[in-house]
Amino acid sequence: MSSEYDVVIIGSGPGGYVGAIRCAQLGLKTAIVEKYSTLGGTCLNVGCIPSKALLDSSHRYHDTVHSHKDHGIQVSEASLDLVKMMERVEKKVVAPTCEGVKFLMKKNKIDVFHGLGSFINAHELLVSGESEQTIKAKNFIIATGSKPATLP
Repeated sequence: MSSEYDVVIIGSGPGGYVGAIRCAQLGLKTAIVEKYSTLGGTCLNVGCIPSKALLDSSHRYHDTVHSHKDHGIQVSEASLDLVKMMERVEKKVVAPTCEGVKFLMKKNKIDVFHGLGSFINAHELLVSGESEQTIKAKNFIIATGSKPATLP
């Protein structure tokens, strides 16, 4: 991977990876830096997407227990297996979608750096992960999202 770019995006959530794709489409040499091992940010990995998948499963359980009888479907016993639900979310929803984002990075020739990005100066970023490396860019986009502050 080259270490000089037109633009480097810090954060691979919906803002970061979409921004990276657009920059690459516009002909800019682009890289993305992500501190976690998978791309997609909080929304894809532990937030919106898995939450919606769990809601889908819980609605199906609710319908089985409460609504199917209205349609003439009798269920004698229904049980909930949370471990199996979580497995489905990870294997059938989150992992394939993360792979999709990874594929889009490769397809658009966007270099991906895994590690924590820290500015050295206005045009250099230190990426600390399994190893440390410095990457240079004319421009940076900070798309790290946010976390709520906790009151003491």
